Amino acid sequence: MEKFNQKQLLHFYEKMFLIRKFEEKAGQLYGSGDIGGFCHLYIGQEAVVVGILSSINFEDTVVTSYRDHGHIIARGVDPKLIMSELTGRSSGISKGKGGSMHMFSKKNRFYGGHGIVGAQVPIGIGLAFAHNYRKEKKISRIYLGDGAMNNGQVFESFNLASLWNLPALFIIENNHYGMGTSTKRSAAGGDLFERAKVFGIEGEKIDGMNFFTVSEAAIKAREYIIKENKPYVIEMDTYRFRGHSMSDPALYRSKEELLEKKEIDPVLTMRQALIKDYKLTEAEIKDIETGVKKIIKETEQFALTSPLPELKELYTDVYL
Repeated sequence: MEKFNQKQLLHFYEKMFLIRKFEEKAGQLYGSGDIGGFCHLYIGQEAVVVGILSSINFEDTVVTSYRDHGHIIARGVDPKLIMSELTGRSSGISKGKGGSMHMFSKKNRFYGGHGIVGAQVPIGIGLAFAHNYRKEKKISRIYLGDGAMNNGQVFESFNLASLWNLPALFIIENNHYGMGTSTKRSAAGGDLFERAKVFGIEGEKIDGMNFFTVSEAAIKAREYIIKENKPYVIEMDTYRFRGHSMSDPALYRSKEELLEKKEIDPVLTMRQALIKDYKLTEAEIKDIETGVKKIIKETEQFALTSPLPELKELYTDVYL
C-alpha cells in the first residue's frame, strides 16, 4: 500500500470536509428555494470518492450516477462552478442547464452525472474501450449504486469488460437503499460484487465508511487492472445520512439505525485518525476546516449573484 505523508493526508481530509460542507450548504439552498428540481446529497459517502481519488491518475476517466456533486468536487472542479450549476446560473459547469444530476467536465476527465439509473455504466465501458483501443495506460472508473445492480445494462457491461479485457474499475456504492427500498428486499443472493464473478471479473466487498480501507482497496485494484489487463469490481459498504433526494424524509429507516451509522461517520473518523495515528495537530486540522468554510461562503455568494442564462441559451447545445 502507498504511504501518504501528512500533507497528502490533509489534502484528502480537506476534500472530504469540503464535500460534506458543500452538500450541507446545497441542502440549505434547496430549502430556501434557491435550488430547484432534483437534488441528491452525498453526505455520509465521502470516504468512497476520496479514497478512490487517492489511486487516480489525472488522465484516468470517471463516470457516475445522479449523486454526483461529491464526485466532481473530488475531480478538482471549482465548487463555485458546481454550486452555480445547482442554482441554474450561466456560470455553472454545464451552463446552468444540467442541474444537480448532469455535471460534466471534459477538462477534468469527468464524464457525468447521469440521471437514468445505470445509464452511466455502458458509457464507462465506452471510455474503457477507448483507453484500450488507444493503448493508453488509463483506467475508467465507473460508479454505480446498489439499485443499478438490478439493471440489465450493468450485466451487459460486465460481459463486454471481461470479454474485451477492458481497464474498467466498477465501484458499487452500496448505501443499502435504492430510493426507499432496502437491498434486503430488492437484491437476491449474496454480496452484489459477486454478480460480476459470473463474467470472470474479480472483486471484493469492503468498508466504504473508512478512507484508509477504501484507499488501500483502490490502489490494489489499480495495480491489478494494470498488471493483469482485466477489469475489477469493488463493493463499498457505505451509507447516506440523508434521504434519497431532498424530497425524501427517509421514514423507511429507524432512528436507531441512523444513530448507529453516524458513529462511523467517515469525516469524523478520518479526523480522529489524523490526530491519533498520524500525529497531526488540532490546530492544523482546524486551519483546513476554516479554509473550507471560507470557500463555502464564497461559493454561495458566487452562485447566488451570478447571472441566469439568457433566453437564447435554450437553443444552444441542442440537436435540432
